[in-house]
Amino acid sequence: MKEVITFYSVNDEYGEFSNFAAYPIKIKGKIWSTSEHYFQAMKFDSEKDQKDIRLAKTPMEAARKGRDRKRKLKKNWESIKDNVMREAVFQKFSQHNQLKALLINTGSAMLVEHTGNDAYWGDGGDGSGKNKLGLILMEVREKLNST
Repeated sequence: MKEVITFYSVNDEYGEFSNFAAYPIKIKGKIWSTSEHYFQAMKFDSEKDQKDIRLAKTPMEAARKGRDRKRKLKKNWESIKDNVMREAVFQKFSQHNQLKALLINTGSAMLVEHTGNDAYWGDGGDGSGKNKLGLILMEVREKLNST
């Protein structure tokens, strides 16, 4: 049976895989405190909204701001969100050598964001979720392994 590695909290083993983990990324000339900051900011076309989220003090604050529906969501957000996450995760793991090594060293293990809080990015807590973040991490692992 294939090895399964679960992650969720930044304080747990493999917490580095969480978008809340404190690894800044540089994308398009801007520094983002975490991949969560980048992902949440990209939901909006407004430079003001993006900057406000980029400057959030914590990833939780960035997430709250990104979920604020008083802000005008990009019309095509649902169709692009996976690619935005893919970009954030790829940049995070390619810009930090220790993270790249950690990810590559998971070998062919199945990576699962284990949480009852999210059935899209995570496994829904009971395995019924889509685990999109885990799938993207495995894609990125494959990509980094071949470079």
